[in-house]
Amino acid sequence: MQIRAAVLHQMGRPTPYARSRPLTIQTLELAPPSTGEVLVRIRAAGLCHSDLSVIDGNRARPMPMALGHEAAGVVVQTGEAVTRFKAGDHVVMTFTPSCGHCLPCASGRPALCEPGAAANGAGTLIDGAIRLADHDHPVYHHLGVSAFADHAVVSPDSLVKIDPDIPFDEAALFGCAVMTGVGAVINTAKVELGSSVAVVGLGGVGLAAIMGAYAAGARSVIAVDLSDEKLDFARTIGATDTVNAAAPDAIDRIRAMTGGGVDYAFEMAGSIRALDSAVAMTRRGGTTVTAGLPPGGATLPVDIARLVGEERVLRGSYMGSCVPTRDISRFIALYREGRLPVDKLLSARLKLEDINEGFDKLREARAIRQVIVM
Repeated sequence: MQIRAAVLHQMGRPTPYARSRPLTIQTLELAPPSTGEVLVRIRAAGLCHSDLSVIDGNRARPMPMALGHEAAGVVVQTGEAVTRFKAGDHVVMTFTPSCGHCLPCASGRPALCEPGAAANGAGTLIDGAIRLADHDHPVYHHLGVSAFADHAVVSPDSLVKIDPDIPFDEAALFGCAVMTGVGAVINTAKVELGSSVAVVGLGGVGLAAIMGAYAAGARSVIAVDLSDEKLDFARTIGATDTVNAAAPDAIDRIRAMTGGGVDYAFEMAGSIRALDSAVAMTRRGGTTVTAGLPPGGATLPVDIARLVGEERVLRGSYMGSCVPTRDISRFIALYREGRLPVDKLLSARLKLEDINEGFDKLREARAIRQVIVM
């Protein structure tokens, strides 16, 4: 079948993207689902920094590639041997398929699936297949999803079934922003009731972490960012205090208001400077979690004597350490109860044709979560 999709042919185009047009809206050939695959009609797809990092060249991927990974839609058709889904099911798409058999999957850590990670790097589905083509030339898949399109063929391991009453534009956010941000708080750090938390970087993932910390019962939730507008917004979704990261005494203020530093600090900006600040605002014996993904090869000097002598923890979080089939339903339940106001993260609803302008806004931090509505 023929589909419309946003395709990236070259990374590192100059900004603004509204002028250089790195993403081209074009017609592609989409093969029907083979054995063990699912055809999904995409209804909504969020613009995320993980997409932007491919556009600007910070995350190398094979070209050309149909981008998009945070999405929700409806199952149209299933291939042979697919038993968990049927036509008409509403689904959220996840950006790391899990094979269920490798050591991380068998250990309950599907976010670290080894075949899934290899396939994502190669731009294929988890079984190595490529189902997209432009005049017989292959077009690679982004994170097994390629959601900036009206349809996608994916592995069932990239899907989670949801109730049909959830709006697609809100449901899409559970596939990345919510799963990564809330998951980092709940699963990776295991924030305890009554603890103190700081979140550095208030994009969609960082703001989801604010909501997650509030839902987890943290007594103090400190939002840290360069934007006063985002800091004000953070107060509406659970932040108890805000600190502008540009203030020369920002870290000292946070340490003073928490009696020596926070129990848990989360770096969500994808910046080494932000991560260094997050470590500095963490108390002795505290935990610093980073989910920001700076450009590959970035390094952070660590004072090992302090790491040991103060029993500090510094750890990464990918996909919120989530088990998607378990956690997306849990997070949706909290959303239904009003404890995760995910709908407030929506900055704008866009047409597919507006996608380059949308990434300009994301790059310039003028939006939280924009969603392409198909």
